[in-house]
Amino acid sequence: MELIKKARQSQWYGVGLLLVVTALVWTAFKLLCPTTFGAPDQMLTYLQTGLIYAVGGCGLYFIVVMGLWDFSIGSVLVLSSLVSIGFAQRFGVFGLVVAPVVCGALLGAANGLAYIKLRIPSLIVTVGLSLIYESLSVFAADAYGTRLSDAYKMFGSYPHNLILALLAFGLCTFILSYTKLGTYVNAIGANEATAKNMGVNVDRYKFFAFVLCSLFVGIMSILYIGYGTAQTPMTGMLSQSLNFKPLMGTFFGLAFKRYGHPVASIVIGEFIISMMFAGFVALGMPVTINNVVTGATLLAIVCMTVKRVNGAVVK
Repeated sequence: MELIKKARQSQWYGVGLLLVVTALVWTAFKLLCPTTFGAPDQMLTYLQTGLIYAVGGCGLYFIVVMGLWDFSIGSVLVLSSLVSIGFAQRFGVFGLVVAPVVCGALLGAANGLAYIKLRIPSLIVTVGLSLIYESLSVFAADAYGTRLSDAYKMFGSYPHNLILALLAFGLCTFILSYTKLGTYVNAIGANEATAKNMGVNVDRYKFFAFVLCSLFVGIMSILYIGYGTAQTPMTGMLSQSLNFKPLMGTFFGLAFKRYGHPVASIVIGEFIISMMFAGFVALGMPVTINNVVTGATLLAIVCMTVKRVNGAVVK
């Protein structure tokens, strides 16, 4: 019993538990679909998809850990992808990489400024702004087109996508572990009133968290457009459907953050979700059942890993 208790106190316990879950998910679907699931080349494809959404999940982590929401990331992803297409045509690889990151950071600054100045819930602010960003994506598509040139698809496959994703994960880890921003977003999430009493400028760090969130979505868009090679505008709040896969990875990071490895948890969590989606497709299940089972599994993992005291979540 003492050995089990010490293991749970280890900073690697959460990562180890997620790896066990990964192995169990793979084994279950491999037994059910031995010929259509889990081959080495298929596993690389699952990882490729997981990397894309894990980068967005890392950005969203800065927001959600403070108890805020950003429901504009789908529209930011679409607009950044279209901007990437346009600037790649004019400035080559430099435009392909830099333009969506700058676009994401600027949109994040707009989100943060609107949230701080308007003093209304972040969910309402970001949903409203997403409608504006969706409209801007229509203009971007008209100006630049919707298809990425074959010459600039390098970030849609290995090794370029892996290198870019690892750089993003490294940046997120560095910010969370070695900067005031990383320290203060966790402090604000734990107890905002206490953080204020300690002299933390809460509004400033919330603003920078919004900037970082959309900046990482800008990085995600480079991988996303490289993998899909085309992006059409999404209006009428259709971009909201793109919010949830990064958010699911973020939930894994929050559930396991007490072990000190939120980024690793986000990456492994997105890989698990990617495997599950592929497994359900291999089983021939409709998308609706796919989403129900995936969501239920996510809730089960979060409930099992987040301690509750008198109904309150202990972070």
